[in-house]
Amino acid sequence: MLKILAFIVNIFLIAIIFLKIPKENMGLASFATKSNLLGSPASAQRFLNIGTAVGILIYFVIALQLNLLNN
Repeated sequence: MLKILAFIVNIFLIAIIFLKIPKENMGLASFATKSNLLGSPASAQRFLNIGTAVGILIYFVIALQLNLLNN
């Protein structure tokens, strides 16, 4: 179960990192203006930052649990 959850968190983090393309490449700004999915670029950036931080924390907790279970 933990391995499946770790895989889902990994995919989530990869997707968020791809959305956080630097602004000079017009990645996030272009995406936010073309599709109103994430709202304004500032709120989208805040959402992605919070999502990244939460995903990393969850990943570390799962990795610690899996490491303890294997020892």
